[in-house]
Amino acid sequence: MASNKRSNTLSDLVVIEKDVNFNELYDIKEDIGRGRFGLCKRVVEMSTNKEKAAKIIRCLRPNDREEVYREINIMCQLKHKNLVQLDKAFEFAKEMILITEFISGGELFERIVAENYILTEFECILFMRQICEAVSYMHSNNVMHLDLKPENILCKTRNSYDIKIIDFGLARGYSREETLKILFGTPEFVAPEIINYEVVTPAADMWSVGVICYVLLSGLSPFMDETDAKTLCNVTQAHYDFEDEAFDSISDEAKQFILSLLVKNPEERLTADECLSNRWLKREPSKHIPIATEKLKKFLIRRKWQKTGTAILALGRITHLGLTKNLMPIDNQSNNH
Repeated sequence: MASNKRSNTLSDLVVIEKDVNFNELYDIKEDIGRGRFGLCKRVVEMSTNKEKAAKIIRCLRPNDREEVYREINIMCQLKHKNLVQLDKAFEFAKEMILITEFISGGELFERIVAENYILTEFECILFMRQICEAVSYMHSNNVMHLDLKPENILCKTRNSYDIKIIDFGLARGYSREETLKILFGTPEFVAPEIINYEVVTPAADMWSVGVICYVLLSGLSPFMDETDAKTLCNVTQAHYDFEDEAFDSISDEAKQFILSLLVKNPEERLTADECLSNRWLKREPSKHIPIATEKLKKFLIRRKWQKTGTAILALGRITHLGLTKNLMPIDNQSNNH
C-alpha cells in the first residue's frame, strides 16, 4: 500500500493515502448526506468493523485538491469533543475521500422537532453552550468555520443531545497580519461583511451563531425573504425583529443575547468567549415552558427543498443585481466542495 505525505500543505497528523483499493478497506453503505462537495456515505472499516463516514469530494481541477488539502490541514488542528474528527484521507484520480467518525444521531434540529421531544428555553441554552464552546475552541486555534448552519450541527448519537459540528470545507485560517476577503456562504446565515466583500474575522462565525439561536428559539429565519437577493439585502441592513408571537414566551435575556450577535459592525459582536460568560448562557433551569416547534418544522421542510449549491451561487448572482458594491466574481472566491 503506497502513501504520500504533502508536508508543505498538511499537518503531520494525517497521511494522504494513494494507490489503494478503497473497496478492500471499507464496506460502502448508504448515502448519509449530499452537498456542494459531492456526497457522504456510511462505511464500515473492514479491519476494525467500525462505522465511519466517507466524505467523497469531486476533484476535477488542481484547485479542487488544494481546497481539500486545506480542509484536511484544518481538521488536523481541531481536537474537540464537539467537532467532527478526521480519521484518514485518500486521493484518487478524480476524487478525494475523507474518513471521519460516524455521527449517528442526525441533525440536531431534526431531533428537536420529533413528536416526543419537548423543547424549552433551557434546552436551547444547553445546545447554544455547546456550539459556543466549539466555536471558541476553533477561534482559539485561529480557525473560522464560515458555514455554521443547522445542517452542520449533528447529535453525537441517537440517545444523546451532545452536538458535533461538521463540514470544514469552507473553513479558513485566521491571522491578524493577513487580510482575508471571501464571497461564499449560505444567504440566511452569512454575515454582512462577507456579502459586502469586506475583511472577514472570527466575528463572521458569531453572526451565524446569532442566526442559529434565533431559529432555534422561534422556528423563524430572521432574514429570509422571497428570493436570495432580498434575503442578502436584509442581512446587509441587519433588519430583523422579535415581533412574531413565537417570541412571546422567550426571555428578554435570550433576545438580548441575539441582539448582541446580530450586530452589523463585526467589532461590536460578542466573541465566543464572551458568549460563554453571557448571563443567558450561564442561566440555571427555571420555568420549563415548552416552545412550540411547528414553525421550526416548516423551516426544516423549506431548507430540505432548497437546491444544493444555491447558497454559493446566490452570493455570485447578487453582483449582477447591483445590490451591493465592491463584490468580486464568485468563481474566483468560492470553495468548490
